[in-house]
Formats: sequence, C-alpha cells, structure tokens
Amino acid sequence: MAGALEGLTVLEFAGIGPGPFACMMLADHGAKVIRIERPGVTGRHGDAGQRDILNRNRVRIELDLKDPAAITRIRELVKQADAIVEGYRPGVMERLGLGPDVLLADNPKLVYGRMTGWGQDGPMAPLAGHDINYIALSGALHTYGQAGGKPQFPVNAVGDFGGGGMVLAFGIMAGVFSAQRTGKGQVIDAAMVDGAAILSGMTWTFYGNGTWKDERGTNLLDGGAHFYDTYETSDGKWISLGSIEPQFYALLMEKTGLAEDPQFKRQMDASQWPELKERIGALIKTKTRDEWCAIMDGTDICFAPVLSLAEAPSHPHNAARGTFTTVDGMVQPRPAPRFLGTPAPEPKLASVPLD
Repeated sequence: MAGALEGLTVLEFAGIGPGPFACMMLADHGAKVIRIERPGVTGRHGDAGQRDILNRNRVRIELDLKDPAAITRIRELVKQADAIVEGYRPGVMERLGLGPDVLLADNPKLVYGRMTGWGQDGPMAPLAGHDINYIALSGALHTYGQAGGKPQFPVNAVGDFGGGGMVLAFGIMAGVFSAQRTGKGQVIDAAMVDGAAILSGMTWTFYGNGTWKDERGTNLLDGGAHFYDTYETSDGKWISLGSIEPQFYALLMEKTGLAEDPQFKRQMDASQWPELKERIGALIKTKTRDEWCAIMDGTDICFAPVLSLAEAPSHPHNAARGTFTTVDGMVQPRPAPRFLGTPAPEPKLASVPLD
C-alpha cells in the first residue's frame, strides 16, 4: 500500500516547523514530496537534519535559489506538480522569480501553499515572529493558564502545528480537490494567527453566548472546574480528570468516596469550584498515580494518567494501537489519521536524493 495520497506530487521549499509538518502529513499518506534544500545543508547538519521526524518520507534535491539554472529546474518540476509549499516572508518568492503569477502560468492547476505567521497582507505581514506571538495576537494564548497566573503556552502546538501546518495541509488538499474539478489552481494563504483563531472556535462560541468569562482559569474547560483539570499525586506525578457529564461525574464521586458530600453535589455551581478544587486536589495527593490508575482505569470517569514522553509509547492502549513506532532507533508517532482501505506505509526517517 502506498497510502491514500498516492499520485500527488508536492514541491516543498525547505524550512522549519509548520511547513515541514504539513508536508510530513502529506508524505505520510503517500504523496511524493520533493524537498528543495540549499546546497550543503545536509552536510552541515549531518545526520541530525535527516533524522528530523518532520522531514520523514521525503525525496530531496539540493538547488541554489540564487542560480538561474536552479530556478529553471524548479519551474520544470512545477509543471509536473500538484502543489508547492513555501514558508518565506511575503515577497521573497516573487523576488526569486517563483511567485504565484509565474508558477501558475507554468501550471494553471497548481496549488500554491504559502505558510507564514502573520499572513500575506496586513500591517504585520513583513515582520518576524514565532508561535508564541501568533497565538498571543489571535486571543488564544490569553485563555491558557491558571486563574490569577500568567498565560501558559502549550509548547508550539497551537500556532506552528495545529493552526499552521495542519491548516495548511487541509488547504493544500482542498485546493487540489478544487483544481481537479475546475482545472484552476490558486494560492493558499495559511497564516498561523488565523489558524490559532479558528482552533478557538468553540471558545468564541461560549464567549459570544455569555457562558465564558474572559478570564483564564475560571471556566469549564480551562482548569476552572474541579472536575476538569490535572492533579498531582503523592509520588509527584499527575492525573487528568474530565468528568463533565453527570453520569461521569457521579462515577468520579463514587471512586473518590465523595458521593455523599453535599458540597460536591453542586457540580455546576462555579462559585464553589475554587474550594472544591482544593479539596479534591488534597484527596488526589493522598495516593500515588498508579494507585489512582488502579481505581479509575477501565471506568467512564474520563480519566487518564499524565504520561511523560518516555512513558507514552509503552502504555497498553498506545501499544495495542501502535500509536508510536521506532525508525532508525528514533521513537516517533505513526502517521495519523488511519485509513483502513489505504493505510499509510511505515515511515522512513531519512529522505533520499531525487533521481
């Protein structure tokens, strides 16, 4: 099996973060992704560059974008491609002679994917930035963190990968679908600030309906509720609880011995949440993580231990599903989602030179 995207060809202008992530998603599922790198990059980075999980399953070619012959070669490759992905600041590709007007003239069905932080236009478009800045401007970062504390960013998952690479991968495939029907390609302007905003769609719904306070750590899903949070155990580890629905909350109360406590019967009384969080936190800290797993595993409490990177691959559920694999000695997530009819092939970590 070659994967669901067998027959799709994508040119990737080498970068870091969201662009490679989008191309990993496409390559994982069978697309032929040709990664265009500057000459000598592989040699300078040695094995490290080729052991980057985000660069897996690629075909690689080295071209100097300042060389007119290289530009000519790229334009020839574009004629046979379905899409390109580039992550330069606005205007760079145009100055190289590889802007959308040029490449869409060479291949009218081309999907031209552009990955930036701020987008192709707007007053901040030409400025530098990183994930933390994009999610800050979108309003998303304001919602992450404990009550009374500073905003806590979730590494670079929301801007770079969820709001950036994943949104771009969707945009590429939507653009290809449109081009197949209409015969016309187009530019995909994927901005991480936009993507971070769309990932917060449900939060905006709650906020617009007046059921979300514009104050982090005080709401149902941001750690404000005692039944939807993480708690430290006696051995310094952590568990997660998500017992929102009444039947799941009832199970939580039963397993913690709090079923008859009148204060805990007021589940949705937000005025009680701070005190209830303290009480349940103190209770959770009386047992180890393994002891709570023994009590709560296999129930509908909506419970899971908080696993470290070292622990996650060997958890029985992850192991049974094969969520992780090891390639060239490096543990990594398997391709997702899973296609039962056209499953993704086993990942190959190192890219190979283009014939």
